[in-house]
Amino acid sequence: MPRLRRLPLLVLCACASIRLSPAPADAAKLREIVASGRLEDLRWPDFSDYKAHLANFYEPADYAPAWLDGGQPTFQALALIEQFKEAWRRGLVPEDYDASRWDARVEALKGPDADPARFDAAMTVSAMRLVSDLRIGRINPQHFHFGLSVDAKKYDLPRFFRERMLTTTSVAALLDSVEPPYGGYRRTRDALALYTDLAQRDDGEKLPATAKPVDPGKAYAGAPRLRRLLTLVGDLPRDAAVPADPEVYDTALVEAVKRFQRRHGLDGDGRLGPGTLEQLNVPLSDRVEQLQLTMERWRWLPVEFSSPPIIVNIPDFRLRALDEGNRIVKEMPVVVGRAVRTETPVFSREMTYVVFRPYWNVPPSIVRGEIVPAIVRNRDYIAKKGYEVTTYDGKVVTDGPISDEVLAQLKAGKLAVRQKPGPNNALGLVKLMFPNEHNVYLHSTPAPELFSRSRRDFSHGCIRVERPAELAAWALRNNPDWTLERVQEAMQKGSNDVTVKLARSIPVFIIYGTALAYENGEVHFWKDLYGHDADLAQALAKGYPYPW
Repeated sequence: MPRLRRLPLLVLCACASIRLSPAPADAAKLREIVASGRLEDLRWPDFSDYKAHLANFYEPADYAPAWLDGGQPTFQALALIEQFKEAWRRGLVPEDYDASRWDARVEALKGPDADPARFDAAMTVSAMRLVSDLRIGRINPQHFHFGLSVDAKKYDLPRFFRERMLTTTSVAALLDSVEPPYGGYRRTRDALALYTDLAQRDDGEKLPATAKPVDPGKAYAGAPRLRRLLTLVGDLPRDAAVPADPEVYDTALVEAVKRFQRRHGLDGDGRLGPGTLEQLNVPLSDRVEQLQLTMERWRWLPVEFSSPPIIVNIPDFRLRALDEGNRIVKEMPVVVGRAVRTETPVFSREMTYVVFRPYWNVPPSIVRGEIVPAIVRNRDYIAKKGYEVTTYDGKVVTDGPISDEVLAQLKAGKLAVRQKPGPNNALGLVKLMFPNEHNVYLHSTPAPELFSRSRRDFSHGCIRVERPAELAAWALRNNPDWTLERVQEAMQKGSNDVTVKLARSIPVFIIYGTALAYENGEVHFWKDLYGHDADLAQALAKGYPYPW
């Protein structure tokens, strides 16, 4: 039976009564490939996680090849091949989509050994992987026990491809629309292109260690390399004068180092100490990977919010509140949980109420690990710190010296501890609540001096904010008459433990990204505080099918 030439999909859509049958051999082979969930031609042959999507994609057209017209690739297929090759620009790995294999496949279609079914199946698998990866990420965030869900933003892939990909006049523009809509993501994507270029241009020379920090005006053997590196990454102006002695750590270099330090989560003091040299010696290829991993995590966020959200980035130690257009309208430093011991979890919930002059209900783990040992050392510890021992229904047992009987009940977990409201309370004068199983929330603090530190992981897991009154007023902006002045009065002079329900709930996202391009164009990097980058990189290195 002679092979029938497929009409373009637009014609098929316009003439629903016309339906062409594929060549029986091609259709049969496509069915076989899809049913097996495996294609050895691919770099990652196992596509069992996409098998149902492929079946639902091909079935309506009786398994006719979707990417061929007259035996040759369609416009959309050729455009997708170019996007596979350019996937690195979107923070992905081109070879995950067989980038280097497509030219040979296209060429093979012209010869006697053409295999349309295998070409078409490979194209569908690669394209579906690319779209899904851009939309929801390659790995489910819940694989890492993160409290984020991508279910609501998943595409119906067969429908997406039939209705949009096979008919688009611009594959690149369509893929742009699939990516996260945030300015921070787009800026980070631009930074990725920049640092990919810088990594290729850098000579990779390591700066020598020093016995003690190098102060301005002193000699440093690594000054020439330092000057080259800081010029390359943009911290030192290209027209900066070079001193007569190129090994002098001169004023221009000092100012450039300060800029570098501020961009890498360090104190901007201009001194070349061990921490600064460590960051200066991080290969630029590692910075590229940080940007790629951060882009992966951007894809875990929703594309629509019930209302403008609050986003806290843990390694950045910063909180950002967005408006309806996903633009930053409020930003401030935060303190997060200590690395290893009391890490702040990655998750999302809805903020629903604010509490002024709150009690601090001490978590049982802290009672066992810190409060009880302190009481053993000093029976007046509870009174000294402004705590109360209570029953679990809130009845006060004592706020004075602790008896043997009360201590025994605390050790057994039969009693609770809370701290009285006031300026010395660990939560400060306000807490912003988004109820969750982690017992984590945003709050003020009686220790504002911590916000001056460059590294701010000091808490038991909750998040302390630098300007709590401003944030509370912003959260209550939809509540009538809750101005900044009223918020400040409630914090300083109001009644204790007053709850105000938000007129409109606010999504709160606690996220983790070690690289970010700021609105002013600066690219910032931070240490992998909790080791989440290392875990994600290890999981991605295993290839498809990724954990889901």
